[in-house]
Amino acid sequence: MSERYQAAIQLSKVLADEGKLIEGGWVVLRSMIPPDASQAQIDEMRLAYMAGAEHLFASLLTILDPGTEPTDADLRRVDLINEELNVWRDEIQLRRRRAEGSA
Repeated sequence: MSERYQAAIQLSKVLADEGKLIEGGWVVLRSMIPPDASQAQIDEMRLAYMAGAEHLFASLLTILDPGTEPTDADLRRVDLINEELNVWRDEIQLRRRRAEGSA
């Protein structure tokens, strides 16, 4: 595990403990928005980001089986969400590579 990845994990834990994990993610995403983006574009991107975060969290709370211990079905559902997001991450990496390779 790279030093950068370990630092990201530690920062995520700190942000989660402070109740700022989602906002921290927005700050990272905001840093990737082109500096010439209008305030309206930034506001709409934040709205979309937060709506996605809210949807995922509300869905997790809805789909988990009752009880205090995760069930096999709970773990499978979370694994499937992770797989779904891994596909998205791969798409983003491909876009970034294409952008870096073009001039």
